[in-house]
Amino acid sequence: MAIAADRTAHVRSLSPATAEVLGEYEIADDAAVRAAVARARGATDWWTGLGFRGRQARLLAWKRTIAARIEELAALIAAETGKPSGDAALEVMLAVEHLDWAARNAERVLRRRRVRSGLLAANQAATLEYRPLGVVGAIGPWNYPVYTPLGSISFALAAGNAVVFKPSEHTPGTGAWLGTAWAEAVPEQPVLQIVIGAGETGAALCRSGVDKVAFTGSAATARRVLAACAETLTPVVVEGGGKDAMIVAEDADLDAAARAAVFGGFGNAGQTCAGVERVYVLRGVYPDFLSRLCALTQTVEPGAQESASYGPMTTPAQIEIVRRHVEDAVAQGGRAVTGGPDSVRPPYIFPVILVEVPEESAAMTDETFGPTLVVNPVDSLDEAVSRTNASRYGLAASVFSADRRTATAVARRLRTGAVSINSVLGFAAVPSLPFGGVGDSGFGRVHGADGLREFSRAQSLTRQRFAPPLDLMRLDRDPAVLARARTFFRLRHAGRAR
Repeated sequence: MAIAADRTAHVRSLSPATAEVLGEYEIADDAAVRAAVARARGATDWWTGLGFRGRQARLLAWKRTIAARIEELAALIAAETGKPSGDAALEVMLAVEHLDWAARNAERVLRRRRVRSGLLAANQAATLEYRPLGVVGAIGPWNYPVYTPLGSISFALAAGNAVVFKPSEHTPGTGAWLGTAWAEAVPEQPVLQIVIGAGETGAALCRSGVDKVAFTGSAATARRVLAACAETLTPVVVEGGGKDAMIVAEDADLDAAARAAVFGGFGNAGQTCAGVERVYVLRGVYPDFLSRLCALTQTVEPGAQESASYGPMTTPAQIEIVRRHVEDAVAQGGRAVTGGPDSVRPPYIFPVILVEVPEESAAMTDETFGPTLVVNPVDSLDEAVSRTNASRYGLAASVFSADRRTATAVARRLRTGAVSINSVLGFAAVPSLPFGGVGDSGFGRVHGADGLREFSRAQSLTRQRFAPPLDLMRLDRDPAVLARARTFFRLRHAGRAR
C-alpha cells in the first residue's frame, strides 16, 4: 500500500488492492511524540502502583474488547494489508492468546522471590524481582499489524510499563483501532498511546527518552533504529526478518511437508518473517517431494475475493524486490518449475517455485518476503544444516522427519531462534515460548517469560540477618579471620575434583 503525506501533515492509508483511501491520520511530529512520552511518563506511577492484579484486570478488559470486536478488527486488517479476512481473524486470535498469557503470568514470572545466598554470604537473605523499565516505545510492522506489535506491547504493559506505539505507516488504521480499544477498556490514564507517521516519527520516538524500544522490521531499518537509540544509550529489542529454511529428511511425510511448505511459503503472500523461503530436501526424495509441492501449488491463487489463497502485496516496493530475486535466480542458472518472472502481476504475485538455485543468488541470501519458494536438493542432513546456517539471518526453521530423535538433533544444530518439527510456525501459537532471532534477524526476545523479562530490570536485594562468622567486608579485617577464610577457600575450591 502507498502512503501519501500532504501539506496538512496527514498520512493516507490506501487499499493495496484498489488504491482506495481507507483513512487519513494526523502525523505525529517530534513535539507530538515527546508530548505522548511525557504523558506516558506521568501515567507510569499509577500503572505500576496497580500491582500485578490491578494490571491483569485491565489487560483482560482490553482483551475482551478486542475479542468481542474481532470481526471489525479483522476487516480493518484485511483492508489495510490485503490479506483474506480469515487470515486476519486468525492473526487477532493468536495475538489475544499472547495477551491473555502475559496478563495471567506476569506475577508468577516477575514477582519478588528468594534466592540462595551461598556459603560465603550465609548471613544474607537474598531476593530477586523484576521491576518495570518505565516507558517503552514500540515500532510495529505492516505484515502482521496486530500479532507482531502486541508481542511487545502486551508483555511490556503486563510488566508494568507504559507504551507509546508507532504502527507502520502502511497500517495506521489498525494501530489507531488498538489505541481506541485500549482507551475504552482502560480510560483512567494514557498508559497506551498511538503515534502515527513514517520513518521520521519512528526516529523521534527513538530519541524521545523512552526507556526501551521494541522494533520489528528490516535489518537495514534496524541499524538506523540502533544508531538513533545509541545517542541516548536506549536499549533495543530487534526482530529483523528472516530467510527461513525447511529441511526435509528421506523418512519425512512428504505430503505433510509439501502442505507446510505451501502454507509457510505462500501464506500472507509470503510476507511472513518466520515463514519458509528455502527448502532443502534429501536427494533420495527430492523428485517426489517436488512433484507433490508443484501439484499443491496449482490450487493456490491470489486475489481480492474471500476465497483467494492470499491477497495482493501490501507495498509496491516489495513487488520489485520479489521480481529482482526471481530474475536473478533464473539468470544464475536456477529453474522456475512453477511460475517465474511473469508471475509478478502487480498488485499480485502468483506462486513461484524455483529449483537448483545457486546458494550465492539473492533469492538464497536476501529476504525475499514474497510468495516464492526455492527448493534445492542436498546429499545429507549435515549438508542441509550447513546450508541453513550459512545465512546471515537466523529467525526460524522447520524440520520434517519421522524419526523424533533425528529431527530434534537436527533442530538443535540450527542457528535460529525457533524451530518447528513436522510443522511450520508451530511456535507462533505457544504463548509461553520466547520468539526472536540471531544475526540479521535481531536480538532480544518477545513472548513467554523471557518476553516479560525483556521489558523489566532485574533488582537484586540482600538483607543481613546476622553478623558474618568470617567478617571480611571491612578495611580493618582481622588477619586471623582472613587466614581462616583462605583455609576454608582452599578446602572448598582447590581440592580434588569429585
